[in-house]
Amino acid sequence: MRLKFKNHSPRAQWWDYSSAGTYFITICTKQKIPFFGTIEDGKMICSSIGEIVSEEWLKGPEIRPDMNITLGAFVVMPDHFHAVISIGNNSYNEYANVVEDESGNFVAYNQLQPQSKNLASVIRGFKSAVTIRSRRIDPAFRWHKLYHDVIIQEQIAYDRIERYIRNNPKNWKKI
Repeated sequence: MRLKFKNHSPRAQWWDYSSAGTYFITICTKQKIPFFGTIEDGKMICSSIGEIVSEEWLKGPEIRPDMNITLGAFVVMPDHFHAVISIGNNSYNEYANVVEDESGNFVAYNQLQPQSKNLASVIRGFKSAVTIRSRRIDPAFRWHKLYHDVIIQEQIAYDRIERYIRNNPKNWKKI
């Protein structure tokens, strides 16, 4: 019997996640357990853990002023969290790894480097802060190990994602 191991990253290999950029992220609870609340009449009713998620997310720019973070639309759902976050130009990404691709577009590429002052470090800090506070309420609280991200490069995509986030509670159909 041959064992297969998944050892590739879900992150875009052609992008440097410490460079200035805007991202749509989704983070789920482990096993999609609805720790964050319920949807009633198309509106999200946050549990105390759901409130913690909002509070900790909003602290991001204050905690990391050196990263020039801007928060866009976000929504806490029963078992996941959607948000738009932008990392602006800052002293950590001043010399981002930028190359010209075959189409003549300039893109930042991902290098193996310490995982600090980038999107992953922001998500890691957020998940950690939520976990510490949430386990005081429910020791069973767990995040899914990974998160999903989309690099937003066009305004039309940004607008579509923002609409999706804002409409997520009224479109919720959990079986």
